[in-house]
Amino acid sequence: MNAPQLVVHRDKELMAQAAAARLITKVVDAQASRGSASLVLTGGRNGNGLLAALAAAPARDAIDWGRLDLWWGDERFLPEGDPERNVTQAREALLDAVPLDPARVHAMPASDGAYGSDAEAAAEGYAAELARAAGPGEHGGVPAFDVLMLGVGPDTHVASLFPELPAVRETERTVVGVHGAPKPPPIRISLTLPAIRAAREVWLLAAGDDKAGAVKIALSGAGEVQAPAAGAYGSARTLWLLDEPAASQLPRSLYPPASA
Repeated sequence: MNAPQLVVHRDKELMAQAAAARLITKVVDAQASRGSASLVLTGGRNGNGLLAALAAAPARDAIDWGRLDLWWGDERFLPEGDPERNVTQAREALLDAVPLDPARVHAMPASDGAYGSDAEAAAEGYAAELARAAGPGEHGGVPAFDVLMLGVGPDTHVASLFPELPAVRETERTVVGVHGAPKPPPIRISLTLPAIRAAREVWLLAAGDDKAGAVKIALSGAGEVQAPAAGAYGSARTLWLLDEPAASQLPRSLYPPASA
């Protein structure tokens, strides 16, 4: 496990803009070196804020959108097109405005899709899709994503891995159905910690006073079952992108005074 790096921005708007610029650079570099890039998107206000900032960024066209694979860290198990689904919100924020290859947009199944209302079967289907995309040198049944983004919840949850629930304890499967989530809707699909850790870089996004306690807990040595964000890290780099309110309970020694 690599030590997390922290970047603290003045406010959530600057955080979103800077993260978008950072993401453009990362994707362009990956495409230059390997021909394509892969990202795992996150929902929520910070994930969607980053996508909206990316849509507005003048440099967004530096990305070859046709050579970009998009995956999701979790999804609300709702019907296709439901406004609460992460993929629906991502399309509105960015995806409908850029020339993606539809075959490379890997949305998680909907509750009215091929697997019907069976969240476990849907999770297995997504796991199989990930396994098919994994290259010969990639282990764990998932691609080595270039960047996997996660929003951090006030309770320290990431993706749909909530404290103490069975999904956060999973050590074998890469995707699971989540039942009884403490925030609606109760049924979801989520990558597990082993799948998350296959990413080259994991970026955790948190902005606002309501995230300060979660950030402090996750970065203070908490266990991953009690604080799932503490168990989310990349194989090469783990980056926490914060605004000043979210970082307000951290000791200043953890990050330089002008880190952003």
